Amino acid sequence: MNQFSHWLTVIGTALLPIAELRGAIPLGIGKFGLPTIMVFFVSVIANIVGAVLAFLLMGRGSKFLSTHSPLFARFFQWLFGRTRRVHGAFMERISFWGLVVFIAIPLPLTGGYTGAVVAFLTGMRPRKAIAAIALGVLLAGIIVTFATIGVGSLF
Repeated sequence: MNQFSHWLTVIGTALLPIAELRGAIPLGIGKFGLPTIMVFFVSVIANIVGAVLAFLLMGRGSKFLSTHSPLFARFFQWLFGRTRRVHGAFMERISFWGLVVFIAIPLPLTGGYTGAVVAFLTGMRPRKAIAAIALGVLLAGIIVTFATIGVGSLF
C-alpha cells in the first residue's frame, strides 16, 4: 500500500460511524507510521465533517420521509415528542457542555455521530449543535492522539 492509500484509509475510517477518529488516529500513527500531527488534523476534520453532515441530513431526511409517508410522519412525531418530553429538561440543563463531554469521551457509542443524533433528537439548535460536535471531536482527537503516542513521550 502506498502513502496515498494510507491517507485514504485514515480519512475513510474517520468518516465511519462507530470507528470515527478513535480508529483513524491509532491506524494512521500506529499501523501506517504517518506523521502524528497530520493524522490528528486529518482525522479530526474528517470526523467533524461526517458528523455535521449527518446532523444536517437528519432534519432533511426526517422531513422528506414525514411528508411522503404517513407511517414515518407518525413515527417521527412519536419519537421527537417522546425524546424531548423525557430528555428535554435534562438536555436543557447540560446542553452544550454536556454534549461536548459526551462526544469527547473516547468510549464505544460516544462520538460525533452519536452526539449528532442526540443533538437532533433533543432539538438542539444547529449552530449550538455544530459547535458542540466540533469541540467534542477536537477534544476526543487530543485524548486519542495522546493515548496512541503515549503521554510519557511528551516529556
